[in-house]
Amino acid sequence: MLPEPTPLATATIQSSIEQNSPTSQHGFLHDDQPAVALSPANAETTSGEEQSALDAALAASLQERAEDGAVSASSVKRLSARATPSPPARNRVLEYEQASTPPVRKREGPAFEVIKKPRNPGDKSSPIQDLPNEVLTHALARLAPNDLACVSLVSKRFHSLVTGPHAWRTAFSHFFPGSDSINCDLLENDSDSQAVVKSERRAFTRLTPLASWRSEYIMRTRLLRSLSRGKPMQAANSHATRTQTVAPTVMYNSQLYTTINHIHATFGSVTNKKLPRFAHGADEFGTATSSDPNAAKVDSWGLTDPQIFPQFADRFPGDAQYGLGPGEVVGLPNSMDVSQPYGMIVGEGAPGGMVYYRSTEEMRGRFLTPTSAVTAHELGIPRIASNNEAVTAVWIAKSAAVPSLTDGLIGLFSGSSLGVLTAYSLGASSSGSTRNQRYSRGETTARWVLSPGVPIIQIAVDNEHTLNRMAQNRIWVVVLNALGEVFYLTKSPKRPHLDRGSRLDDEAIERMAWQTGRTVYWNTVEPSRRIAKVDPYADGSVDGSYSPRSSWNGMCLSTGQISAETQEIEAFMRRKPKDFQRLCAGWDMRRVLEVDFAGDDGNNAGENIVVFGCAREEGSIASVRRYSRLRVQDRAASQTVPPPNLTSAITEASTPPSMFGGSPSPITNPATGLSLGLLSTSLAHDEFDGATTPRPMAEEWRTTDYSMGGIKHVEILATTIDRSTFATQTASEDPLLGFSGRSAASSPSYTPMIAPDSAVSSSDVPGQRARMFAIGTKLGTVIVWDMRASIARSVDTTNTIDPSRIIHTDSPEISCLALSSLCLVHGGNDGLVQAWDVLASEVQPIRTLNSKFSSRARRRLLQAQASPQGVGINLFAAGAIYLDPDPTILRGIVSLGTHLLYWAYSSSAADQYKSNKRRLRRSERGSNAATERFSGAMRSNLNNYIESEKFELHREKEQRNKESQRIAGRFGTDLLDGSEEEMIAYAAMLSQEAFERDHARRASDTSVSNSIAASSVDRSVAATPAQSPSPHRPTPKTEDELDADIAEAIRQSLATSPPAGYEIPIRHAKPKNKRAPSAQESPKPSPALAGSSQAAELSDLDFAIQLSLAEEQSKQAAGDEDAFPGLPGASGKGKGKKVM
Repeated sequence: MLPEPTPLATATIQSSIEQNSPTSQHGFLHDDQPAVALSPANAETTSGEEQSALDAALAASLQERAEDGAVSASSVKRLSARATPSPPARNRVLEYEQASTPPVRKREGPAFEVIKKPRNPGDKSSPIQDLPNEVLTHALARLAPNDLACVSLVSKRFHSLVTGPHAWRTAFSHFFPGSDSINCDLLENDSDSQAVVKSERRAFTRLTPLASWRSEYIMRTRLLRSLSRGKPMQAANSHATRTQTVAPTVMYNSQLYTTINHIHATFGSVTNKKLPRFAHGADEFGTATSSDPNAAKVDSWGLTDPQIFPQFADRFPGDAQYGLGPGEVVGLPNSMDVSQPYGMIVGEGAPGGMVYYRSTEEMRGRFLTPTSAVTAHELGIPRIASNNEAVTAVWIAKSAAVPSLTDGLIGLFSGSSLGVLTAYSLGASSSGSTRNQRYSRGETTARWVLSPGVPIIQIAVDNEHTLNRMAQNRIWVVVLNALGEVFYLTKSPKRPHLDRGSRLDDEAIERMAWQTGRTVYWNTVEPSRRIAKVDPYADGSVDGSYSPRSSWNGMCLSTGQISAETQEIEAFMRRKPKDFQRLCAGWDMRRVLEVDFAGDDGNNAGENIVVFGCAREEGSIASVRRYSRLRVQDRAASQTVPPPNLTSAITEASTPPSMFGGSPSPITNPATGLSLGLLSTSLAHDEFDGATTPRPMAEEWRTTDYSMGGIKHVEILATTIDRSTFATQTASEDPLLGFSGRSAASSPSYTPMIAPDSAVSSSDVPGQRARMFAIGTKLGTVIVWDMRASIARSVDTTNTIDPSRIIHTDSPEISCLALSSLCLVHGGNDGLVQAWDVLASEVQPIRTLNSKFSSRARRRLLQAQASPQGVGINLFAAGAIYLDPDPTILRGIVSLGTHLLYWAYSSSAADQYKSNKRRLRRSERGSNAATERFSGAMRSNLNNYIESEKFELHREKEQRNKESQRIAGRFGTDLLDGSEEEMIAYAAMLSQEAFERDHARRASDTSVSNSIAASSVDRSVAATPAQSPSPHRPTPKTEDELDADIAEAIRQSLATSPPAGYEIPIRHAKPKNKRAPSAQESPKPSPALAGSSQAAELSDLDFAIQLSLAEEQSKQAAGDEDAFPGLPGASGKGKGKKVM
């Protein structure tokens, strides 16, 4: 055993290390990066210095292990008594592997160094021209949008690179990281050795109808810059005699008593000068009002309605809500929905609750007709105990789409705790059509039993439904119940015929509603069916996965079958929530539903239904699941034997065997049969998609789960979906996919030029027609996904989608969210409202819309959470947010307690794609008004104003005349004083005439050449009678005849050919008032085509001389005239800018 090393020996080892080890600017090397590598090939020829360096390196490794505590003192004592300790096995293996390679050091600083290349003094070539296009594209993509657009003026090569979509797409991916922003290593490390591969494909919803990568990049960056600056929007309608100062934000009181958590708005558009209007309600007391943000005041609607609705907790204190606890009764807070054009609807969430509706044309509302005791089993009408029924979900129309498409039948929906869905009519209105007048306001029009005994908790309706979507059998209403089952409807109900003038009482109206409901059938999303709990002892009387529901007339059931079905429905309605919780899994009445009605798979389907498990109860886990509807070819129909060829069968039946014996006449096989496969290949896709020719299509629902991005203990408090204009359009309604070449929505400079016959898919569209949705958690985090992301490959599999963006806000909790194609706006329970970029161009918020009292609110919230009473009603929190559906208009509204904050920022920096109208000029001399053209009412100012306006109109008229004259002189647009269609027809006629003349000339030349060739062939044949197939041989010529022929040939060869045969028409430049000579004369054929070679050369020389003379004359004539002659009416200086 060796003794412990003395301090002197340690110092000697360290000194040898310092002397022999190579220096490094990065500090000491690790064990996996040895400074000296041992080469096994040269181990025997190692010098003494190298051996000492190797020993020093080994001693250094042992010293480092001793300093790190890896080798204790006891282990040092047990070392073998060798002069040079052997290196550890790990070091030996690494040294052997790295023997032939130098040590790798970590890269610091820039990845490369720019070295100036020596060049000759006269070398003017650009080295950047030698770079490949791929490198240039990625280099140019780092420029700003304006600089990238200016690069196209450098050269033709740069112009071709910049004008292509790849450069702008690459620049867009650099500026907007998107989903790459979640992994910070992707932003900090650009090396190729990364675990996660960067993706240049960005999923987003575009801002303009005919967007390209260039327009999307420029528009998005300018709009985000305008939002961050916060410049106020100009007033649309300002009074002419006074100035009006418009503030970017306006806050006013809503005249409500509790926190506002429902907002709906109609913003209108900038073109029609329609002012925005808002409707806002608070479901705590069931009150709602409307307001005008420009006036910053609330209207009288809703202020005089005395109706206030108590909550379930107030009427049944101590009972658990949402069917939990003992599970004897279903109760929940009151549900509410508001609509600016149609009013508000409130549903009482306690047993015996009713539906309350107030129209915008009424100052006081009404309770809708409750469920009566009408029972008719043979008609499918069950008995419903209204005293145990609570209203759990309500909906009111936001637009005229659904009421108009259903002929005024459906304008309101309500769902009950017994699984009954009821539809009501909006009734007659001053702005509605006359067809709605046959229904009274709030009249019950249709009723269904979808899930007896299980509450309906969410209703979603397509507010953008159209006739085309209805013809394509697309989903327009979706319903969710407490067990997670999803029901949907694709058809519109029809009311049975009634005699004109007949009046119905309440009982007859309810019977008619049940009969109307049986005209359509509600489908079920198969993957969402209820799941039965494991029953090992078979205690349950029925299967937990089974549930009856209302049938429809298309099933053709008998009266007995309908009666038995109705009785079974009544039995399920008598069950209590605890019975369903015992038999079925997944009881949750706090689920949230979001539906993408505009999703498209190319087969008139593709809707996406997202169900959120909010994890509000203890022990539950948050989940986000999507159900995607697809239409695929029916496998059963495709795998069966195709039907026989109808044409061949008919032909065989029509050709019986001959009565005289022998085989029948042969049957000609048809070129194309009538089988399904041949039809699908022979017909066009549009003709075989099911609209013209029926095709067997099967409907499938595929499941997708969205991950939380590694965040644990998530509790969802708010959800939102992008409701922008282009996010709610299907593929058939998309103007970019149905591009026809010209649109008034965008300018040609920002419009992608696509050939009419080129097919455009959703993947080629900028953003891939994505639609984003987001959730807000109790931890103050916002998670964003793409609702139209990739779907599962089959029905049996479930794929997982990662988040597109994760935002960590300063708010303790997220109380509300709003999302548009441009930005995401979050509202916290502390009153903090901020706007974020969805594509993560900025990690920080773009703009803070409200932060007043947010710090004080956080302190109060912490104190309230620690108190026994809890928070209660939080008047600091942001309750609801609503954004303009047009993402290029930066305005929206948010509720802060009982107050409303409206913002409207100017987006003039992104208005260059719009039409260039006459801008506002400076104010007149002597006027102090800076925002108005005319601000005084004095007579002298009025006269000056009229004179200046007349002068401007006269100048604009002259400019238009000059422009029209220039266009007419250059393109001949005013020829014959005809319209554009007549000019096109005249040009087509001239082109047709020229084509016919050219065709006739070519035909005549061809006929002449053919005749000459034929004569030569006849002579050659006559000269060689041995090759003639004729049996009669001609007599040979005598010597005298041959001498005469030779003399004639010599005479013709010596004769001079006329020069007109080789002349070509030459058109000389002459004044416009003189008509040019006709250039369509056909050249005369030369009679001396069979002359000698000397005569041909003379004729060719004459022809060349004529061409040179004609070219010289044309050059002299062109030189005498001006190269750019002035137009007849364009006299003046410059480019027509001289003031007349």
